[in-house]
Amino acid sequence: MTSRIEQIVSELEEYVDNCKPYPFSGSKIIANKDELEEYLGELRRKLPQEITKYKNLIEKKDAILSDAREQAASILDKAQIQTDELVNEHEIMQRAYEQADQTIQAAQNQAQEIVDRAAAEANEMRSAAVAYTDQMLASLQQIIEHSVETNKEQYGSLMSKLNDTLHVVVNNRNELRGQSEPESDAQDVQQ
Repeated sequence: MTSRIEQIVSELEEYVDNCKPYPFSGSKIIANKDELEEYLGELRRKLPQEITKYKNLIEKKDAILSDAREQAASILDKAQIQTDELVNEHEIMQRAYEQADQTIQAAQNQAQEIVDRAAAEANEMRSAAVAYTDQMLASLQQIIEHSVETNKEQYGSLMSKLNDTLHVVVNNRNELRGQSEPESDAQDVQQ
């Protein structure tokens, strides 16, 4: 499923590709300021939503960990209460210690499982957020690289055509003067 930000980036890339090159410039294009501002405005509106979404995921992770700790503390408290009750009964003290140790161990094991699950979920959420951000940056990098490549090709083509036209003009002048060999005043346009 493509996010709206990815769609905006694709539309912006297509818009840049379709812009006319600025005359005699290899790196500039002629663009409609209002259209660019519209794309950028929409990106500005959407990015905070995406960032908020991932902040909420991280906060959810923190809430899960906090809840896991509270559950673990509650289990340990209950285990301690049971232990205290068993210990207060003198005739079953040995059994009370044994049951208390087992209860505490079970509570600790259960608490550790809850904390481990919560940490694993939090790490998955963090990995997803990092992967999504990397994907967005990769899309932006592709747009910029493509724009640079497109402008290089257009600039090279323009220079080649200018050189061809210059040679035609020099040859025509030479023919007008009655000369068959080109003079040194015809130099290739520097690229």
